Amino acid sequence: MTQLSDRPDAGSTPPPSSTLAVTALTATAPAIWGTTYLVTTEFLPPGHPLMSAVIRALPAGLVLLAITRKLPHGAWLWRSLLLGTLNIGAFFALLFVAAYQLPGGVAATLFALQPLFVVALAFLLLGEKPTRWRLGWGLVGVVGVGLIVLRGQLSFDLWGILAGIAAAGVMAGGIVLTKRWGRPEGVGAAALAGWQLTAGGLVLVPLAFVFEGLPPALDLPAIGGYAWLAILGALLTYPLWFSGIGRLPVVAVSFLPLLSPAVATILGWLFLGESLTPWQGVGFVLALTAIAAAQLSSDVVRGLARVPTTPRGE
Repeated sequence: MTQLSDRPDAGSTPPPSSTLAVTALTATAPAIWGTTYLVTTEFLPPGHPLMSAVIRALPAGLVLLAITRKLPHGAWLWRSLLLGTLNIGAFFALLFVAAYQLPGGVAATLFALQPLFVVALAFLLLGEKPTRWRLGWGLVGVVGVGLIVLRGQLSFDLWGILAGIAAAGVMAGGIVLTKRWGRPEGVGAAALAGWQLTAGGLVLVPLAFVFEGLPPALDLPAIGGYAWLAILGALLTYPLWFSGIGRLPVVAVSFLPLLSPAVATILGWLFLGESLTPWQGVGFVLALTAIAAAQLSSDVVRGLARVPTTPRGE
């Protein structure tokens, strides 16, 4: 039986000074993704979530391919297809199924299980020993997100719950495999993002046409909303995200998407007149603390826990 370490990530070294900057830059991706709910509900035509996902992913992927002028070859053909399916195609499809079958708060809480899945997969695929520190903060993060987004009476649908859990699982798999395989020599994060966004978008195209068909004629707000999702929500953020996965501990990165429901809730309060309760304030504190605590290395935590002793008589 695998034993858990009492340290957050045994054997790690103190992060360089640039780690905070890399973490902050990577965190902007899930923070911007938190605007998706507001943009979708206020600007996009209803009833076309899969087509919206295609418009978000595929053009951004093609633009990145044109900019980087690098195409996958060899083993990276099937790797790009698999990663694109996990991180983009299957993830978006399952997430939308969960969103349609469950209250948004329940779906967001299920997705907050992702760091726990990453801990397990990182052990199986990367040999990273699970730790009580990050498992504990993973549970705290789930509780925090639940307090932020769960409101009123809840309804549960079995297929929705399974889809929400599966969405967290496939993105966790995508994160860990992205870390395991890295990038081919000479290929940057922008090219890798282009490969995955294109592959994921192509996977979604037939699903969108079969289940939804073409969206209605778009007005100016809808065009602006799609532009926001494609440019800010994909073209600029996914290169940052994949760069962060390559440069930071994979489990630490997996906590950053907890920012998305927090940002979505704040935007709902600012622009939609949604109320905030004291319990939601507690949830914000728990979620943000979990994100921050998960970034700490074992040496940092040991240093914080070390209590200096004072000789008697002084």
